Amino acid sequence: MKQVRIGAAQGFYGDIIEPALDLAEKSDVQYLCFDCLAELTLAILQKDRQRDPSLGYTKDIAITARTLLPYVRRKGIKLITNAGGLNPEGARREMIRIAQEMGIKGLRIAIATGDDILDRLDELQAAGVDLSDRETGRPLAAIRDRLLFANAYLGAQPIVECLRQGADVVITGRTTDTAQFLAPLIYEFGWWADDWDRLAQGLVLGHLMECSGQVTGGNFSGDWWNVPDLDRIGYPLAEVNEDGSFVLTKAPGTGGRVSVDTVREQFLYEIHDPATYITPDAVADLTAVRIEQAGPDRVRVSGAKGRPAPPTLKVVMGYRNGFMGSGMIGFAWPKALTKARRAAGIIRRQLDRMGVRYEEFWVDYLGVNALHGPAAPIPDEDKVNEVFLRVSIRTQDREQAARLGRLFPPLVLNGPPGVAMMPFAAHTRELIGLWTALIPRELVEERVRVSVEEVA
Repeated sequence: MKQVRIGAAQGFYGDIIEPALDLAEKSDVQYLCFDCLAELTLAILQKDRQRDPSLGYTKDIAITARTLLPYVRRKGIKLITNAGGLNPEGARREMIRIAQEMGIKGLRIAIATGDDILDRLDELQAAGVDLSDRETGRPLAAIRDRLLFANAYLGAQPIVECLRQGADVVITGRTTDTAQFLAPLIYEFGWWADDWDRLAQGLVLGHLMECSGQVTGGNFSGDWWNVPDLDRIGYPLAEVNEDGSFVLTKAPGTGGRVSVDTVREQFLYEIHDPATYITPDAVADLTAVRIEQAGPDRVRVSGAKGRPAPPTLKVVMGYRNGFMGSGMIGFAWPKALTKARRAAGIIRRQLDRMGVRYEEFWVDYLGVNALHGPAAPIPDEDKVNEVFLRVSIRTQDREQAARLGRLFPPLVLNGPPGVAMMPFAAHTRELIGLWTALIPRELVEERVRVSVEEVA
């Protein structure tokens, strides 16, 4: 019976490359798939592109190329990544440049484009598309002159077409997290576009693998203290059957754990309605999925059901949303928290007296409530050894935001005693807001293009 072996190579921009290298060296993996993009990542890439128009892709694609292209050549492993971000062509140029430096010729590197609709917004609105924000209902006109990017989530089909055209490496822009993992299955097994149950199984596979080590014992809330060798964690390897059922495992000799508990924790991650997991490729019903231990570090997954894909695609847009000024200073025992609170009050009164025009004012006490916020119980003052005060403001003007940072150094002599940090962590940065809408899918998909270029 034919099987396809797919490995998770990256769960976010900046992830480590060693687990992907382990899969390439120690397993019989056929596809290494990278999920590099989040909404936050697009904002980061936009800031890169503002500084240099040739950027806009995840810059760690250079590490990917140098580490894994030799295995693409030697073992025939294919790479699929959405590292193209806001500039897939730029990412391809970088990968070709590195391949040429390494003397690797003949590789076929494909890109899929068409997700970028920023230049089409007026045309789409004229055609009657409602681009109001899905969360707030505000009309696009409220932020139209501040827009920086607008990208639709594509599904697996453009990647499938790249593979049909002989690509060794596929680079896309904004795709769903699952698309990179589903596409090889559609291509290898010849699944039809309306084979909903098998597509749903492929979506479950993609969902489980998209966060790399999170399914092999990383970020595990169970007995995490017993998960072995997290310093060299292995990323998941899926052995997929033609009916869509699969076994999750990892490369031999790597750390981490593949168990029913580690898998089902990732299975529940980011799932709002388990009966209706919506993607551009199908709507999956996860309520009947079976997760079973099939041996040491082997878990079998089956039973997903699918329904027809939705008529719309999600669009995420980023817009200029003011500036954040932030500063941090620490205080030591005794009464560290009381000192930090007093310092926060001093800073706010000084801001007001200076006439700083801020729209929001945040205070966090690191070590007390910076992670849990209002839900955090306030400890006994005498049991808090040290606290770091972080104050942040949001303004519409960079200079107004920058004024906050200047208030921290004088606290060494002018504020409460026991300052525990010098120099001070203060910075100012532009904020990018996110806007989501739905768009008829045919209006996007009719403009999707793939192209394949061979490394000379």
